[in-house]
Amino acid sequence: MNTRDFANVMAMLGSELALGVPPGASGSYMLNLGDPGLLASLDKVSPSAASSTHAGGASIAAHADHVRYGVSLLNQWLAGAEAPWIGADWTASWKKDGVSDDEWRALRAELRRELTTWVDAMRTPRELNERELGWLMGSIAHLGYHVGAIRQIDRAARGPTAEDEARVKATASA
Repeated sequence: MNTRDFANVMAMLGSELALGVPPGASGSYMLNLGDPGLLASLDKVSPSAASSTHAGGASIAAHADHVRYGVSLLNQWLAGAEAPWIGADWTASWKKDGVSDDEWRALRAELRRELTTWVDAMRTPRELNERELGWLMGSIAHLGYHVGAIRQIDRAARGPTAEDEARVKATASA
């Protein structure tokens, strides 16, 4: 099947999660109005907060690295590589404990590059079989999961609440 009929929608959903709801938008699909998305949210998290774990869970740095790694493999595939995930080490990211200031800055820059490439690549119509379409659509849902998980770990990474969104809507209509 060809993604031409919904490529822009997939890119829009991925962009909203990664880059946020565009300023002045009258509506959104996944996040509340005014939500800056994952990348801007991670900019509010200090390296020490990104390194901490709670009750045996993964750190924010581990989640960010996991997303970066997975999206980098998708980007390779979208660029024409044949199944780059064969032999992939999905456990490496989850072993990421602490990050220094420089490591946290570099990880966020790499994540930004990969997510921006991924959003742009989804805009390009392509022929996919059902399984491949599942990978691409599933990557949007998977990113949504990690945005939520990261925001549960540290309040600094959270976006605006529904009450905040109501205020944004009220201000826009005034």
